[in-house]
Amino acid sequence: MKKNYEPKSTEVDIYKRWEDSGFFEAKPDESKEPFCIMIPPPNVTGTLHMGHGFQNTLMDALIRFKRMSGYDTLWQVGVDHAGIATQMVVERQLEIEGTSREEIGREQFEKKVWDWKEKSGNKITQQLRRLGASVDWSREAFTMSDDLSLAVKQVFIKLYDEGLIYRGERLVNWDTVLGTALSDLEVSSEEENGFLWYIDYLTENNNKITVATTRPETLLGDTAIAVNPEDHKFKKLIGKKAIVPIVNREIPIISDDYVDSDFGTGCVKITPAHDFNDFEMGKRHKLPIINILNFDGTLNETTPDQYHGLSVNEARDLILKELEDLGQLKKTEPYRVQIPRSERSNSILQPLVTNQWFVNVKTLSEEAIRVVKDDETQFVPKNWENTYFNWMDDIQDWCISRQLWWGHRIPAWFDSEGNIYVGESEEGVRKKYKLDARELQQEDDVLDTWFSSALWTFSTLGWPKDENLLSRYHPTSVLVTGFDIIFFWVARMIMMTTHFINEVPFKKILIHGLIKDSEGQKMSKSKGNTLDPLDIIDGIDLDSLLEKRTDGLMQPKMKEQIIKQTKKEFPEGIKSYGTDALRLTFCSLASGGRDINFDIKRVEGYRNFCNKLWNAARFIDLNIANFGIADNRSKTEIDAWIDYKFNETLKKVNKSFDEYRFDLATKAIYEFIWYEFCDWFIEMHKISFSEENINPSEVVRSMVHVLEKTLRLAHPIMPFITEEIWNQFKNHHQSSSKSLMLCDYPQEAKNCIEDDFKRIEWLKAIVSGIRNIRGELSIKPSIKIAATFKGGNSGDELNLDKVSSYVKKLSSLKSINWTNNESQDPPSSIFTLGKLKVMIPLEGLIDAKEESERLNKKINKISKEKEMLSSKLSNKNFTENAPKELVESQKDRFSTLEIELENLNRQMTEIKKLI
Repeated sequence: MKKNYEPKSTEVDIYKRWEDSGFFEAKPDESKEPFCIMIPPPNVTGTLHMGHGFQNTLMDALIRFKRMSGYDTLWQVGVDHAGIATQMVVERQLEIEGTSREEIGREQFEKKVWDWKEKSGNKITQQLRRLGASVDWSREAFTMSDDLSLAVKQVFIKLYDEGLIYRGERLVNWDTVLGTALSDLEVSSEEENGFLWYIDYLTENNNKITVATTRPETLLGDTAIAVNPEDHKFKKLIGKKAIVPIVNREIPIISDDYVDSDFGTGCVKITPAHDFNDFEMGKRHKLPIINILNFDGTLNETTPDQYHGLSVNEARDLILKELEDLGQLKKTEPYRVQIPRSERSNSILQPLVTNQWFVNVKTLSEEAIRVVKDDETQFVPKNWENTYFNWMDDIQDWCISRQLWWGHRIPAWFDSEGNIYVGESEEGVRKKYKLDARELQQEDDVLDTWFSSALWTFSTLGWPKDENLLSRYHPTSVLVTGFDIIFFWVARMIMMTTHFINEVPFKKILIHGLIKDSEGQKMSKSKGNTLDPLDIIDGIDLDSLLEKRTDGLMQPKMKEQIIKQTKKEFPEGIKSYGTDALRLTFCSLASGGRDINFDIKRVEGYRNFCNKLWNAARFIDLNIANFGIADNRSKTEIDAWIDYKFNETLKKVNKSFDEYRFDLATKAIYEFIWYEFCDWFIEMHKISFSEENINPSEVVRSMVHVLEKTLRLAHPIMPFITEEIWNQFKNHHQSSSKSLMLCDYPQEAKNCIEDDFKRIEWLKAIVSGIRNIRGELSIKPSIKIAATFKGGNSGDELNLDKVSSYVKKLSSLKSINWTNNESQDPPSSIFTLGKLKVMIPLEGLIDAKEESERLNKKINKISKEKEMLSSKLSNKNFTENAPKELVESQKDRFSTLEIELENLNRQMTEIKKLI
């Protein structure tokens, strides 16, 4: 074996071997229990971010665990066509080429998108490979493929025929930059600084009524003024008329419970065409709808001539000037305004009345709510179902049409009279509706990307074709996803799947938190705190990292701040840590739905862990050369003990995987490998090589045996290094598998009894106690010291008799003296194990005065902390109101301090005897 493990040069080769050998492919086998995971399809335009890395690591660990545990596994992979994002990318390319989609036409534009997809659109799938994702690439799906497009058409047609899809004129969120409607879920609303303008409207008897608004430009479309019926100030005005300034249109003054009397003056202007609440009020009061906007966000010809073609902001400025000139702008106040922005273009959205296609999701939601209530599908953690129910109970019809060219074109045709015909093709429509030769025109709009994604679990398995894998792999076993797409995707999948194939899409829904930076801040380009998983895996120099973090940033101050922050955080760039170290980090942080603070130092710690495992394997490999390897393993108490420890770890790991506690599985594996396997098993057996009556080659066999099953145990979480070590030992372990990933996962043993090897735990406790004393007294490992054992029982004497050579060598002792003499003990540093007292005589080992001063400082420091904690724990305000976990941790700390203080005082007593 090489001296050092080199992940960068090793991992790519290992993955290629796995993929080329077809090891990831599902092989339907009725004799095995199925286990299926559907990858949340990333956008075809996307690149791997930390959230993807985290999510896919969890899925891969789970699928590898189940594959090795004998399940018939399928991890379905695929990408989403990402209608808006992809169209934007290709339109930008056309702009660079000096043309546009309108110039080249729809057919040529679609061809351009497909060309882009083939050349540049699969970057994220290559990145998934680098992460080690063992997905079935032979079944890679694409939401615009022929098979999935067929499923989309079938679903649309059936829902339309059932009256669950309809076309109607509704107020929608309109993105004026992209020129399309968006669903409510594609809108992000945040408070921004704005103003509240108070405008005087004249009433029919030439009095004034003042309204407050944050959008004065919309007054051009006002069709009413509204007051609350309980507001006595305005009761006399209800039923009267007011005049809209500038356009001089007469509008009614109406009453409606929705009006908040505390907002502004208590009077509000009503613009049904450009405000969602006003639209609903307009329906209740049968108000006319006056649309003042073009699709590009400029003002249209329903407005006065001077406003035609102005942008919203330009129109606002002119309105305010005209109102001021008229003396009807009463006052202006600063105000925090909720601004709806497009999550795609970041432009301010305009509510606009347009003809769109909608799904009646209220009807579909009933079964989707029931299956969660009846635990047919379960959220993990369970509390996320409350979020699901809250949204489902108040669900609004889903706007599914988008004014784009890239996507599933809606399978609907219109005749010259506006009649709608829905079917798979024009020929199919004519046959279905028995139409004559009248001219038909297909709908230009495409479907919302999330419409095809909602069919993901059953369309990727072959539906609606007769030959499909639904009976084998559906419902799928678990969906691993972030809470941020419960509404976008999870709820819609449940609705569509229960409606079309009468079963849930997945049995469990594992919800994970967001990956944040080490300070708990959300990662974003503007904050300059984003990390690329591949940079952590393969490393990146400082200049390249700075270029990546500042690319596209326009503000010099922000750029300067990010450069400064990055240089401080990564003065030499990011080192190459390898995939396994990153995967271990992700799994160690997956603790049940909470947001995750990511710290690169943790990755460094897990890289050291990988190196520790590699060095242990290399030591074993060297000793095969030194001693050979026997057919049978040694059967010492050390071997029995490590088998027991392994079995206990295996139980913890199995339980953790079953409960989706990847953090606990990682912890159990880490502690076994680092502490039990490396620090104790190998260290003890180093001594066994020179012991009489122990065959070194059998010890080597035992080491190889334990290493091999440890590699199988750890493989799902750290697949690359375990595969590489396993291959290094393939001539020595007794497995016929072509790869570690195809080996059986270890089986729990039923006959491991702790009583059979308690002596090893006794040995560990003695050695640890002596090592602690050496550490406290700063005695170098090279200095051999004496130890005196006193008291105890016959069991302690027997233990020492059996393992004294191990105690001496592991503790670096020159001698062990056993005494039951009742005379005064020499000044010693002491620890106890039961009734056994282990003493390290201090004379000649330390400078008593110097050690006394050091201990005094430590005793004072701990005493102060103990006193502070005592005061805190005596305070009922803290114990009754602080989080339970915090109170418990403080109590544990107090107990630890008590023990530590007791030991220090005992040491001080002994040292004083030497002064």
